[in-house]
Amino acid sequence: MVLYISIDGVRPDALEPSHAPTLTRLMQQGSYSLCARSVMPSITLPCHMSIFHSVPPERHNIMSNQYTPMVRPLPGLIEVLALAGKRSASFFSWEPLRDISRPLSLHHSSFSAYENDPEFADKRVLDKALPLISSAEFDFYFLYFGTADEVGHLSGWMSQPYLAQIRHIDSLIAEVLEHLPAQARVLIHSDHGGHDRMHGTDKDEDMLIPWILWGPGIKQGHELETTISLLDTAPTVAHLLGVSGHSLWEGRIIEEALI
Repeated sequence: MVLYISIDGVRPDALEPSHAPTLTRLMQQGSYSLCARSVMPSITLPCHMSIFHSVPPERHNIMSNQYTPMVRPLPGLIEVLALAGKRSASFFSWEPLRDISRPLSLHHSSFSAYENDPEFADKRVLDKALPLISSAEFDFYFLYFGTADEVGHLSGWMSQPYLAQIRHIDSLIAEVLEHLPAQARVLIHSDHGGHDRMHGTDKDEDMLIPWILWGPGIKQGHELETTISLLDTAPTVAHLLGVSGHSLWEGRIIEEALI
């Protein structure tokens, strides 16, 4: 089982001042990078399309938070897993993320509307996910926490409310770990960072993201020195589940994180 947690809008240089003990522990017990890179434009839907399809936006052609079908379609991670007989579940609070996979490829999908409530929005998503995570009913789980990005837009990246929201998300990740089956592997990374009250540029504040891989078979306390991209997520997750990635994917397996 592999769980991918997307923490929207979290900059790597925010982890230390936010005092996030769970993410710190996962870095100490796993493999990590604090200089992985997003894609341009560094906004949520193009980034997630690149995460799940392992190609840059100029290939999948999603350049805004408005979904449009690909001119030259290619299967994403969830479709490739489904073709290999793997079962996937998705839990999210931002409705456009329904388009990261095509119909009939997911085995469970749960959408909880954000409702402008940073304190409880991610908790509602988590509460729906925890029973199914505990059951290990599925092979791949996608869990989306979107509130750090929302607070960044409202109060500013690196503001005290933003750092406090990362601490809150860190506590939710601690809950996830308490419910994980013993052999689960966890991948946590953001889609983009941010600066002032925005993101979407090629500035390092927007482009650099934290990337953490943890669990059985993963090197411990290992800082990854090679370049890591959003495009590497789908090939790495597929590999962890014993599935070959699609031939058109452009990312790579982060083998240097594996024992």
